[in-house]
Amino acid sequence: MDLLSFYNNSGFAHMEWINLIMIAVGVIFIYLAVTKDYEPLLLIPIGFGIIVGNIPPIEGMPLSVYAKGSVFSYLYLGVMKGIYPPLIFLGIGAMTDFSTMLSNPKLILLGAAAQIGVFLTFLGSLFLGFTPQQAGAIGIIGGADGPTAIFLSSMLAPELLGPIAIAAYSYMALVPVIQPPIMYLFTTKKERRIHMKPPRQVSKKEKIIFPIVAFLICALIAPGSMTLLGMLFFGNLLKESMVTERLANTARNSLIDIVTILLGFSVGASTQAQTFLTSQSILIFALGAASFVVATMGGVLFAKLMNLFLKDKINPLLGAAGVSAVPDSARVVHAVGLKEDPSNFLLMHAMAPNVAGVIGSAIAAGVLWSALGNF
Repeated sequence: MDLLSFYNNSGFAHMEWINLIMIAVGVIFIYLAVTKDYEPLLLIPIGFGIIVGNIPPIEGMPLSVYAKGSVFSYLYLGVMKGIYPPLIFLGIGAMTDFSTMLSNPKLILLGAAAQIGVFLTFLGSLFLGFTPQQAGAIGIIGGADGPTAIFLSSMLAPELLGPIAIAAYSYMALVPVIQPPIMYLFTTKKERRIHMKPPRQVSKKEKIIFPIVAFLICALIAPGSMTLLGMLFFGNLLKESMVTERLANTARNSLIDIVTILLGFSVGASTQAQTFLTSQSILIFALGAASFVVATMGGVLFAKLMNLFLKDKINPLLGAAGVSAVPDSARVVHAVGLKEDPSNFLLMHAMAPNVAGVIGSAIAAGVLWSALGNF
């Protein structure tokens, strides 16, 4: 083999400038994860996956996630078939404490209100010419829940899975950047300094009954949410029953870590520039950003509306935690509250709308899947 043949069979010969752009994006993701601590458990696997996915494949060698029979294509099946998201939900359920939500049920409404971003973006996507199925998959980005976005897009619009997944996880990672300006814009200093009453003690019986009853109600309302919420509440039952600690530990530690690695890397590797960098992808990113902003606004403004009728006022900052970026949105709410008043601890209260948002986004996905699956 001469030097020219060697060069022609290397990645250098097939590298295009758009591949270099995507590799730079992967490096930026890793940089943000390492230096800014923006969701490193997500951005590092996704970022390195983007780099791997943009090495030009050699003809006749099955290397990319789209090449039939390649190793990466088998890893990507877990994304395409919607296998990874329910396993992520199992782990989330096993690490989630619903006590604050149960002690103050009205905060559930904030998680529901934040889903307005999903449905307004769905309508906007329809207006811009996307099919109903594509619009439904794009709209769910507003829930700020990567696994839910991947699951719904794999069912409704698999051709858009790459940009939707990257958009959803990008905005999840940028919660500390995107949400605070919106929270300051729609609240006053006095409102941001509202203290919440300590949550009541929730009994063990309530904690065990809740995942069973909540699943039955949610699944009957929106059967399409059964896969995600079934795993979420099953994981929570493993935790709260106190007799399956080994299983709960496995779900919230080893299992969720393994699936996060495979999911993040596979999603990143699917962003081959030739199929990813399109005007449609850019539009999806813009719609996803709008959806996330509207969801945050919806939660904050609904909290202010509730305060018109409540004797014990809610800190409107809690509304921003209604998006289901767990636990980052709750942490951002807590940080903003502390900045206004160092004695105002909102983290536990913010977890109530935050976990309600997880349930809400899964129900929204179930409704969209039920309505659009056979459209």
